[in-house]
Amino acid sequence: MATTASVAASSLALAKDPTTTHHLRQARSIQYAADWSDRPEEQPFLSENNGAMKKMMADMMIKPSGDVDRDFVEMMVPHHQGAVEMAQAELKYGHNEQLRRLAQQIVATQQHEIAVMRHALGDRASPPIAFPMQPQPGAAPASQQDASPHSVDTDDALSHHSAN
Repeated sequence: MATTASVAASSLALAKDPTTTHHLRQARSIQYAADWSDRPEEQPFLSENNGAMKKMMADMMIKPSGDVDRDFVEMMVPHHQGAVEMAQAELKYGHNEQLRRLAQQIVATQQHEIAVMRHALGDRASPPIAFPMQPQPGAAPASQQDASPHSVDTDDALSHHSAN
């Protein structure tokens, strides 16, 4: 039943705006995964992720303002917040320590990037944050540095968005 409603909503949205195809396919696949799980212990995790994905997708659908920078931030903040919520679900339900550490890094870096984007647009509630895009002269290579929640390896941070 939920799958049928999801497909119907996706079809209606596509009829109104075909550019949403990519995101709707992703959201629909998450819905299908939640519907098809035959493992009751996984349902709370899938439910939280499904809710985060649906909220993210809805919040990313903005009306263009004519300001490319503002529109970029208005779409990216929900995208990053969705990642935070999904990582928090991993922290709540996951057992793999490597994935839990990664989820902690995702929470820290995505929240940091949200603050940076908001500050760049003049949001005074977001503190000014140093965000080095390149290693500082004399700094140890990234592979030798300790990872902290406030340091971001831009190659890693950006690679999940590149086409392979």
